[in-house]
Amino acid sequence: MTPSTPSQNLPVLVAGGGIGGLAAALALVRRGFTVQVLEQAPEIGEIGAGIQLGPNAFSAFDALGVGEKARGRAVYTDHMVMHDAVDETLVGRIPTGEAFRARFGNPYAVIHRVDVHLSLLEGAQETGQVSFHTSTRVEQIEQGAGSVTVTCANGKTFTGQALIGADGVRSVVRAQYVNDPPRVTGHVVYRAVVEKKDFPKDLQWNAASIWVGPNCHLVHYPLRGGEQYNVVVTFHSREQEQWGVTEGSPEEVQSYFQGICPKARQLIDLPKTWKRWATADREPIGNWTFGRATLLGDAAHPTTQYMAQGACMAIEDAVTLGEALRVHDNDWAKAFDLYQRSRIARTARIVLSSREMGRIYHAKGVERLVRNDLWKGRTPERFYDALEWLYGWKVDNCLAR
Repeated sequence: MTPSTPSQNLPVLVAGGGIGGLAAALALVRRGFTVQVLEQAPEIGEIGAGIQLGPNAFSAFDALGVGEKARGRAVYTDHMVMHDAVDETLVGRIPTGEAFRARFGNPYAVIHRVDVHLSLLEGAQETGQVSFHTSTRVEQIEQGAGSVTVTCANGKTFTGQALIGADGVRSVVRAQYVNDPPRVTGHVVYRAVVEKKDFPKDLQWNAASIWVGPNCHLVHYPLRGGEQYNVVVTFHSREQEQWGVTEGSPEEVQSYFQGICPKARQLIDLPKTWKRWATADREPIGNWTFGRATLLGDAAHPTTQYMAQGACMAIEDAVTLGEALRVHDNDWAKAFDLYQRSRIARTARIVLSSREMGRIYHAKGVERLVRNDLWKGRTPERFYDALEWLYGWKVDNCLAR
């Protein structure tokens, strides 16, 4: 379709008001579209705890016009650091200070997920071109020659010139067009936020820190100016897990970390309440686009958390979609094709690398010893070289050639 066809006055529909959906809305507005965001929750908001932001995320924030908002809410770390959770051995340390910024053009940071969402939401609201429809869950999608109509659970229908399925790991859009099963990992993640006054002094590091142990790991880093700390623990469940989020049990967490050194064990004693995620991903697919609909973010490439790139990939997706529309003068068919060709291999690499990183983190026996030797004596420059494919992403190199 070219911009001169009759449907040009229709909005673009975005299913999902999370990080990916809001980023998509911002990218679309920058291409001259009005956007309707359809969110199943009763209000536009975000749950969760901390997330990590690589330089690629800041490049994407800047492209969406919310770089300063996000930067003002982030905490900038000095290092990424890995310790063995059994004997406290330092496995690896990657400096994320001046040399890192010089190499990648942007910082490494940690931030509360709510603050990422808020930065994007403010940006979308300020455009005046994005309308939000809450308690609106897409149920059915029908396509005409130049439009997409969605019917929602509340009985409302919406028609747009295209539909962006940014409706998360349980995407209705993906279910209609792909309907592939989730791959439940059996790994359970507990997340909590702890106030600084309650956080151990000997772990108050300005670093994204991970303690890796047999079939488990623990993560901590500062949030909100260092006034809070994010705590995440992961273990291989003894139970047959079903994908989902529930309230956590302190007793369950304690039962999985018996062999961990006292310094790391402090982390699991801290939170008063936990949220429990039974994790899953899906096999990467080679096509995200179905006529006037395409997938974005977790709907397109749900991944486990081990690469700390889920939100970053969703924001990259949105920027890349905007760039594809720019290059093809808002021709949806050509733009969707370029968008997915630019994103499928990169995001599949994240999904597959995340699975492998989970195996490395959770190594035991001799494999644990191999893991601890992997990065011994490695210089920062060698770490940076290994991360170039990930953190070197920018707007000017995001499109497939």
